[in-house]
Amino acid sequence: MSGRTDSVAGPAEAEEAERIDPVVQDEEDTDFYDEAGRARRLATGTGALLTLAGTAAALLRLTGTAPALVPAAYATGAAVCAAAALLGARGRTRRALWLLIAGTMIMALGDQFD
Repeated sequence: MSGRTDSVAGPAEAEEAERIDPVVQDEEDTDFYDEAGRARRLATGTGALLTLAGTAAALLRLTGTAPALVPAAYATGAAVCAAAALLGARGRTRRALWLLIAGTMIMALGDQFD
């Protein structure tokens, strides 16, 4: 009975606490990476879809009687959305979102000229 008073919380329990904490951190990291991957896929897919829509609209307006500014605006908006898709694929989702908004606004501005 001549043991220390702090022997209850000895090194064995400290090691066990260290083993438990990384498990929780790994689950949190997994959730974070799942959300980041989902954001990358969403930014890339949306950028590609808007790029295709803008390119198709530019080609359709080019063959019609619209002023030259209209297909140029659609093509410019499509190029901006393509850049957003590339940024989204590389993980720059916040910048990709702003470029998607800008590209869509450029295409909408082109529609106003028609």
